Amino acid sequence: MPGRSTAAILTELEPLGVRLGLDTLRLLLAALGSPERATPAVLIAGTNGKGSVAALLESIVRTAGLRTGLYTSPHLARFGERIRVGGAEIDDATLAAHLETTLAAAHQAALPPPTVFEALTAAAFLHFAVERVELAILEVGLGGRLDATNAAEPILSVVTRIGFDHRAELGETLAAIAGEKAGILRHGVPAVVAAQPEEAAVALAAAAAGRGAPLHEVELETTIDRAQWRGLDGHHLRLRTPLATHDLDLPLAGEHQIENAATAVRAAELLAARYPGIAAAAIARGVAAAHWPGRLEAFRLAGTGTTVLLDAAHNPDGCAALARFLARLGRPYDLLFGCLADKEPAAMLPPLAAAARRVLLTRPASPRALAPEALTAFVPAGTPCEVIPAPRRALAIALHNPPDLLVVGGSIYLVGELLETLRAGSEAFTR
Repeated sequence: MPGRSTAAILTELEPLGVRLGLDTLRLLLAALGSPERATPAVLIAGTNGKGSVAALLESIVRTAGLRTGLYTSPHLARFGERIRVGGAEIDDATLAAHLETTLAAAHQAALPPPTVFEALTAAAFLHFAVERVELAILEVGLGGRLDATNAAEPILSVVTRIGFDHRAELGETLAAIAGEKAGILRHGVPAVVAAQPEEAAVALAAAAAGRGAPLHEVELETTIDRAQWRGLDGHHLRLRTPLATHDLDLPLAGEHQIENAATAVRAAELLAARYPGIAAAAIARGVAAAHWPGRLEAFRLAGTGTTVLLDAAHNPDGCAALARFLARLGRPYDLLFGCLADKEPAAMLPPLAAAARRVLLTRPASPRALAPEALTAFVPAGTPCEVIPAPRRALAIALHNPPDLLVVGGSIYLVGELLETLRAGSEAFTR
């Protein structure tokens, strides 16, 4: 008989919620034979940009000829998206088998069942060990100090831009949040840190000094000599570092991706001391080949002038970056928006709704979703607004009279659901 599916296994674990802390997970990993020790790893923490940096860095390292592992979260449409080897996501049967192995080990060691994230992280470590991955790129899930990914011992730590998110778990100040993110720093292990708000920068510098982690500040160590903005098609950059000048075709759109690219390139240069194949040519090819779905990802409706733009902006900083991109793009747009109840809609929605011709409010496919009716208070008076709880129906209504540009944002869950719809209608949409 076929075993249980990944979804069935994780549905059983869902009621366990989030468990911050590493003590139980470390015992579980020991019961599994310590797979996290089998693969050198890069840990990437931050509030915004960590997934993009992870995708860019993995593409660079893979282009350089290494067998890579990539672990990211959350997924857009399938759990297997979170765990990739050589760019290919894990298949459901293999992931389910790793999860069953993890649950059996917890039972045999008389440990509590793992949470969803703990189980997936353990499964990623198992998969990377079995597949003999040469370098794993691990995106931190929540915070850093107490996150399950921090059970790995990195050879390089990266911290992307820090902002406000998950305040209940991480703290009410940027210094407190930065302190949690700095939990991935290790003595003697280089740390690449993107440009930060001053409060976060001070906290990170203090943490690096206290832990003896050599600090590489992207803002000080890189210079953008030229940046050609290509709208939805990304950028062409000339990036200067202490080691080289890189001419880069960056396919990821949005000015914030320039900083992410600089961070990934500097991280790649530091890895080159251990992996000499990571040369300038591999860096350029890897950046050009990078793809990070659902982040300013454009689908053009065939036969019309309509573009659907998906962006997984799900916190105030992310929505502000999206608003800046739209202002520079200069195209009139309609907005389809939904978010989770534990986010900050009063800071997220207004910058996007203020310039929209029409706003459609919906409910992401998550039990944590905020009722779309509650979002109407954040839409400017006079802006046409509709509440359509079902996301797919909202998309259909938004495209009934196709606008020039339809922007979808506010939640990774919302973007993931509609991304599947757009992919399924591939005869009508082109990327």
